[in-house]
Amino acid sequence: MLLFFTAVFCFFILEIIYFRIADRFNIIDKPNQRSSHSQITLRGGGILFPLALIIGVAAFEPGLIYLAFGVFAIAAISFLDDVLTLNNKLRIAVHLVAVLAILYQVYLSTDTSLFLTPFSLLLLIPALIVIIGIINAYNFMDGINGITVLYSAVAIASIWLIQIRQSVQLLNEDIFCFLLAALAVFGFFNLRKRAKAFAGDVGSIAMALILSFLILKLIVATENLKWILLLGIYGLDAVATIICRIFRRENIFDAHRSHFYQYLANERKWPHVFISAIYATAQIVLNVCLIYAADELAYTFFVMLILAYAGIRLIWEGKNRLFKVY
Repeated sequence: MLLFFTAVFCFFILEIIYFRIADRFNIIDKPNQRSSHSQITLRGGGILFPLALIIGVAAFEPGLIYLAFGVFAIAAISFLDDVLTLNNKLRIAVHLVAVLAILYQVYLSTDTSLFLTPFSLLLLIPALIVIIGIINAYNFMDGINGITVLYSAVAIASIWLIQIRQSVQLLNEDIFCFLLAALAVFGFFNLRKRAKAFAGDVGSIAMALILSFLILKLIVATENLKWILLLGIYGLDAVATIICRIFRRENIFDAHRSHFYQYLANERKWPHVFISAIYATAQIVLNVCLIYAADELAYTFFVMLILAYAGIRLIWEGKNRLFKVY
């Protein structure tokens, strides 16, 4: 507990220092037609997330050097993209290097012969694609106040609990503590009606990579794919939105306001923090099923969530908005 509050204090100071730097160099997010906010806001407050991981690894688990490298690389390129808007090819290349780094870290951290078989090479490409997909989905879902910090806190806390219950070693507990402290500090500035700062790509993308590493390591350690559903609510909204955009013949890589949370914020005018709390709560309920219930019950609950989500979107948004080509 002392470590947590000490980390909160230190990260709070670092965040204040960053805000002064961001203000000095005009690192801001300006509202546009695709935004869900109307005020100019500092960008990059989520820089605490990669800092927490890297400092934690250096202090408590230096063997995770490739994880730290991957997080540093993807955080650095994402921060530069927040500030300068980089060439897509450069950004994608660094993303690939970062993902390969965490895949190698999982390989080094796993006491199994699975990675020594020719079959493991066939798993590399799907794993690469899924993690890149998670990174992009996590980034696209970072569009309203509170959603990234609440959802990430639920994910990190759940994985820490699973580590304890399953007796698997995913990450040093002090690093979990650092990550939650960083989220608490960022949440103080972001989880409000008018946010002081947004996470930025540096925060959302770095957190996505950290969670991808932890979930992949958990899947390998337990030989159970169900843990991918620890990001099930984000995945549901992201995949459903991609399907709708494909039907509308839109470029799925372009910025947009087609996610359900964006509809609730922009058309329904629901408060951002309330929407974020709904998404986080839904994921908490799903995680409870994943951790404490039989696998079949967890899968059944997720299917029920899919049906409820699809039904609500169809009723509220209508077929024309979701699928019609204009």
